[in-house]
Amino acid sequence: MAEGAPGSAAKRPPEGDRAADAEPRPLAETAETVLAPTDKGVPAAAAGLTVREFLATRPRLSQFWTPLLALDAAALEGNAAAIQGWCSDRGLELMPHGKTTMAPALWRLQLEAGATGLTLATPGQVRAARAFGVRSIMLANALVAPDALAWVAAEHADPGFEFWSWADSVATVEAMERGLADAPVPSPRPIAVLVELGGAGGRTGARGLDEALAVARRIADSPLLRLAGTAGYEGSLGHDRSAAAVAAVREYLSGMLALHARIHALADPADGPLVVTAGGSAYLDLVADVFAPAIAADAGIAAGAGTTRWVLRSGASLIHDDGFYRGISPIDGDLAAAMRGYARVVSHPEPGLALLDGGKRDFPYDEGLPVPLGVAERVGGDLRPCLRHPSPHSTTSTRT
Repeated sequence: MAEGAPGSAAKRPPEGDRAADAEPRPLAETAETVLAPTDKGVPAAAAGLTVREFLATRPRLSQFWTPLLALDAAALEGNAAAIQGWCSDRGLELMPHGKTTMAPALWRLQLEAGATGLTLATPGQVRAARAFGVRSIMLANALVAPDALAWVAAEHADPGFEFWSWADSVATVEAMERGLADAPVPSPRPIAVLVELGGAGGRTGARGLDEALAVARRIADSPLLRLAGTAGYEGSLGHDRSAAAVAAVREYLSGMLALHARIHALADPADGPLVVTAGGSAYLDLVADVFAPAIAADAGIAAGAGTTRWVLRSGASLIHDDGFYRGISPIDGDLAAAMRGYARVVSHPEPGLALLDGGKRDFPYDEGLPVPLGVAERVGGDLRPCLRHPSPHSTTSTRT
């Protein structure tokens, strides 16, 4: 079995390079995938060719069918370098949220740029990442499904596999214990669990310090789990840069530090550094600012051997956009929108109304609609600013 493949006994990578050497072999094998008419957007002539053979023909954007999403390689590389450098300058690790793209090639881009692992949202996403050799994974969610717990337990036979999940209630901890106790293959080491702190009006997370500490104590008492730190998501507490939103985020992050200090007293020092993780792509500057004094203090402990790993999970920074994140990201000036959508105008039945051959499934979005950029006579052609009345059968380009 190849080193780093799921279930293999790969050696633990050196500190600071835990995930950057994720096994590339499965990703390389995708180049031998045979293209078919069912592959969306590819030219008809691509059918029957492998990905490698098709790329060897040096296809042009104008050959692809619409609707189409295209990525800008230079922008992606620049964004990966920018967010990684930003984190490193502030004493933060980066474990970007892989659910943003669910694209192993883009995961590897960030791992090679210096990310120490990936964050994911579901056990299925974790399994996909392991299939592509990713060694360091944070599940930013509770892990309670018995089948998934059994799979994670078996994966821990690989000593090079780092994994954390979150818990925000004692009930979650007890569900994990039941699932692990029934696993066909016992985990050779306790599963690392972070206590998730929530906020009023937010999403998941223990509501308040006392509730979070009850969860932490229950994890610390478990023979199957390991108390590994503090987690949270400040992005659900605000959607703009208003004074109220900024104040709410700062207060929440300060609460995370208070919880971390209490967890520090409960955790076993022999288990190694704790983890404190926050940070989406909207308020990462506030995370860095609020955490800065603690990061600086921690960096001086034991001649640089800190007791905490400070982890940012910003995922949307890789793709960025011309909409929500352009308006709210504190590092917008260092990033470029790296995804462009192309659609063809198929009907222009009346002034002010143009119908395209693409919709939500082709140009998925979360915060705000795609932003129209321009109109061209063909896909990949020179764009001109969006006209009030696009001509029939022209193509439009948008960023998502």
